[in-house]
Amino acid sequence: MSKRAGTFATGLVLLLASAHFIHDIFTAFLAPLLPLIIDKLGLTLFQASTLAVLTQIPSFFNPFLGSFIDRSRLHRLFVAIGPGGSGTLMCLMGLAPSYGVLAVILLSAGLSVSMLHVSAPVLIHQVSGGNIGRGMSLFMVAGELARTVGR
Repeated sequence: MSKRAGTFATGLVLLLASAHFIHDIFTAFLAPLLPLIIDKLGLTLFQASTLAVLTQIPSFFNPFLGSFIDRSRLHRLFVAIGPGGSGTLMCLMGLAPSYGVLAVILLSAGLSVSMLHVSAPVLIHQVSGGNIGRGMSLFMVAGELARTVGR
């Protein structure tokens, strides 16, 4: 994804925004499915309340993940892995036989969330030319729209 100065690559920006939409729609499934998960696994309210936290814990490592991704130049790979990994892992929630397995699934999904949200803005910057604000706006709108649709 090379960038020419001042050229806004609309197709690539929309592709990245679509990846963000798909990714965030899957991660938004946790809240509406929580009552079913509580019933299936017999979770206490405390255990249920920790599930959303588990998806956020990997975000503490975003600076280190970002540094690794920048050094290795794996932005495209991580943007590709992010939505696929999150979608797969969030769909596996219903198959979890216990709280522990569900916790591992959600921690892994949180890592996938970090992969996309650390890598994609770099690519948005590269393909937006001189219109980085417009590119990031489309990217962010896609994420917020996904959260709205997913809940």
